[in-house]
Amino acid sequence: MKFYLDNMTCGGCARRVTRAVQSIDAGASITTDPSSRLVQIQTSAPEEDIASALREAGFPPRSM
Repeated sequence: MKFYLDNMTCGGCARRVTRAVQSIDAGASITTDPSSRLVQIQTSAPEEDIASALREAGFPPRSM
């Protein structure tokens, strides 16, 4: 799944996004790109669970 995160603007943000996703699925494969504000996640967790964790971390996602 891919999300656009308006608030992910730096490496620190990317680390917080990664931690938020890993709180749902510790084995998820996560690729973040703060310059384009995109995150790509490979996980078996439901998309809504991931989106909810991102919102709680302060990064409300927009689906791609």
